[in-house]
Amino acid sequence: MKIALRIAAVLMLLHTLGHTMGALTWKNAPNARVAAVVTGMENEHFDFMGRSLTLASFFNGYGFIMIGVLLLISILLWLLSSTPVRGIILLLGLFLVFMAIVEFIYFFPFAAAFSLLAGISTLFAYQKSKAL
Repeated sequence: MKIALRIAAVLMLLHTLGHTMGALTWKNAPNARVAAVVTGMENEHFDFMGRSLTLASFFNGYGFIMIGVLLLISILLWLLSSTPVRGIILLLGLFLVFMAIVEFIYFFPFAAAFSLLAGISTLFAYQKSKAL
C-alpha cells in the first residue's frame, strides 16, 4: 500500500512539473493563427467584478491555481503513504480518475495518463488497505 501511494505521489509530482512548464510557456504560439488568439486574449479587456481583466489573466490564474492543486495532491498522497486514512485514500483515488477523464476530454491524453495511473495506484492502495 505504501509503495502504491508513493508511486501515485511521484506521478502527480511529474504531472505538476509538466503542468508548470505548460503554464509558464502557453503564450509561445506554434503558428500565426494561435499567436493571434493569444494576442486577443491578452489585449481584449472587460470589466468583471470591479476589475478590468483579460481572458489571458483568467487562463494564467487557473494555470497557477492548478499548479498548487497538483502539488497539494502530490504531498497528500505522500503523507497518506505513511499515515493512511482509508476514506481519504478512496476519495483521492476517485478524484484522480475523474480528473483523468476531464483531462482526456478537454486537454490531452498525456496529462490524463498521469492522473489515471495515479488514480489506479491510489485505488489499488485503498483495496490493499482493507487487508490491514
